[in-house]
Amino acid sequence: PPSLPATINIREPRWDQSTFQGRAKHFFMVTDPRNLLLSGATLEEARRVVEDYRAGRIPPGLTEDELWKAKYIYDSAFHPDTGEKMLLVGRMSAQVPMNMTITGCMLTFYRTTPAVLFWQWVNQSFNAVVNYTNRSGDAPITPSQLGTAYVSATTGAVVTALGLKSLTKHLPAIIGRYVPFAAVAAANCINIPLMRQRELKLGIPITDENGNRLGESTAAAQKAIFQVVVSRIGMAAPAMAIPPVIMNALEKRAFLKRYPYLNPPLQVGLVGFCLVFATPLCCALFPQKSSMPVSRLEPEVQARIREKDPELETVYFNKGL
Repeated sequence: PPSLPATINIREPRWDQSTFQGRAKHFFMVTDPRNLLLSGATLEEARRVVEDYRAGRIPPGLTEDELWKAKYIYDSAFHPDTGEKMLLVGRMSAQVPMNMTITGCMLTFYRTTPAVLFWQWVNQSFNAVVNYTNRSGDAPITPSQLGTAYVSATTGAVVTALGLKSLTKHLPAIIGRYVPFAAVAAANCINIPLMRQRELKLGIPITDENGNRLGESTAAAQKAIFQVVVSRIGMAAPAMAIPPVIMNALEKRAFLKRYPYLNPPLQVGLVGFCLVFATPLCCALFPQKSSMPVSRLEPEVQARIREKDPELETVYFNKGL
């Protein structure tokens, strides 16, 4: 086949990110758990193809589909800013298998205080690894910020879980099954803003439509963090809301009473099925390259932009994950 043109922009996703369908296709690729099974040699080969193409060196016979496949393999394992290979459990492709195990166990072992404490701690430890692994190279996370966010989120999740657990003692059993979800939602509201506190103080980079940097904005940071919190809570909602209803019905039947050891694997399987779809679809709720009107930025930022380009109406920023 003829050689590929050097004009394909593999720094951007393959599909149109202005539509929900395009964003969903992109995140189904990004969160594909099969990427975890790829060998080191396959990852290095994908890195070589991507870096060679960006440098203008196009291997003979390389097709566009092969190029995009290499790009998504590369993106699944290497940090976009530093180029370093990311921790295995912190990669986006590990979200489904790790979360299905942790969430399934949280929903199964929710009746005793030690179990609540242990699984909320495991969940927040995993979140800390994910946040550190996917940190922005433009605004790196310091060890003290990571520690503060980790301790605060874990404390918030445990306090919420134990507090709600004590309130639901005399309520129907199905209500108690939703305590882990409330704790996870509360922890996300604490963890993500704390993890990105530097952005709230100093702002995040904003650009024009062509990617030209215009400065930093705390208003854009607030919108970005709000969108990420909503996405993370939405991601957890189906996996923590649907299985409790199904399991509550199944536990009343003779089958699970006869084989109670099937409860945990069945719960984990149900959670996993929900997460396979909820993870990419909730990541796609908002565009990765988000936008906001110039009129909603801080007055001093608006003034600087008006000096450079009085006609500019909209700015863009990376919301994060």
